[in-house]
Amino acid sequence: MSGPRPPVLLALVHACAALLATGCLLGVLPGGLDERGTALAFGALITLGELTRWTGAEGREAAPLGAAAALSYALLGEIGSEPTRHGVAQVIGVVVVASLLGSVPHIARGRPVLDHLARRVLTVGFAAVCFQPLFDQGAFHGWGTTYALLLLGILTLTSLCDALLAAALAHSRTRWPFGPLLRDELRATLGIGSAVCATGAVMALAVAVAGLWALPVFSLPLLLTQMSFRRYAAVRTTYRQTIASLARATEIAGYTPAGHARRVAALSREVGRDLGLSEAELTVLEYAALMHDIGQLSLVDPVPAGATAALPVAQQRRIALLGGAVVRQTGVNPQVAMVVERLADPCPEQPLAARIVRAVNAYEEKARDAGPGGPLKALEELRLGTAGEYSPEVVESLARVLSRDCLMMPLAG
Repeated sequence: MSGPRPPVLLALVHACAALLATGCLLGVLPGGLDERGTALAFGALITLGELTRWTGAEGREAAPLGAAAALSYALLGEIGSEPTRHGVAQVIGVVVVASLLGSVPHIARGRPVLDHLARRVLTVGFAAVCFQPLFDQGAFHGWGTTYALLLLGILTLTSLCDALLAAALAHSRTRWPFGPLLRDELRATLGIGSAVCATGAVMALAVAVAGLWALPVFSLPLLLTQMSFRRYAAVRTTYRQTIASLARATEIAGYTPAGHARRVAALSREVGRDLGLSEAELTVLEYAALMHDIGQLSLVDPVPAGATAALPVAQQRRIALLGGAVVRQTGVNPQVAMVVERLADPCPEQPLAARIVRAVNAYEEKARDAGPGGPLKALEELRLGTAGEYSPEVVESLARVLSRDCLMMPLAG
């Protein structure tokens, strides 16, 4: 069997960014930098932002300070009331060099940087092309407060372009549906993205009036914002680890096989993505999948191999209600408890998250116990049970995920 074809869109975006960066660098090198002090100041700030780049799971903008500084330089028309002379090529050239310098430690640690750098080059290039030529022609002179609104408008369009690029790159890498990815990126833009846009606009306006001394003053709030996001992400990570540890209680007690909850949670999340759930909905789904068997701790006699899918409906419902009661006592999001409680409800009455966990749990149990060819047999049993026991939409999504990620292959061998 041949391997998967390289994502065409991914290669195209990287190629466009590389061509733009190379062309701008070649255009700047022969004549050198105009206003070298300004270029070095903004380059140093962008480098600092990239050095502190964060790869936390809860943030879409990994280097908010670097992004704000790069956008500010792209939208800089004056310094201390004196017109600037740098153009689009110099803006992109400085951003490319500074971003590469700031990415050296991340590259050394093996962290992915290509998508991040491509987005940075293309979005800053878009902002510079929108602003610099028109400003040089005097189109924005004397606009007063409208000038500030114009900066915000260009930054808003730039943020939308960045969200489109991020969603397209993620879709190309993962094959997850583009619509939900774009929706999540746009929602994230309203968070840290709005802070980046506001800081970029304010920095450009402040430097135009007060000079380069405004850069450190207006960079501090964004640094504090980035530190707050890091702390928030650390809390979320600890919270997720606590839930995962609690879910392992059934394994430690011998009620379920080792790794069962983790496998169900991982596969449920993939199915949820395929069906277009948002990040918040995916989090609820993942937590419910991790804790779907927690009700078995209340049983006197363990279910053989923890396989609840084959139990009578009344016993399944009892375990689900007991599990929901336990989840509510942990202080987890009440939606997680609701999903766990409804795992044994009639399929048409279940919320989508409960239908996903129910089907994935049944698949995992059946595939585990069916021997050679277990995954294929398990999927076929689920398809035969879609008349009322399992959701046809979820089962077909599960089949797509298994086929796409080749999850059947190791199990079937």
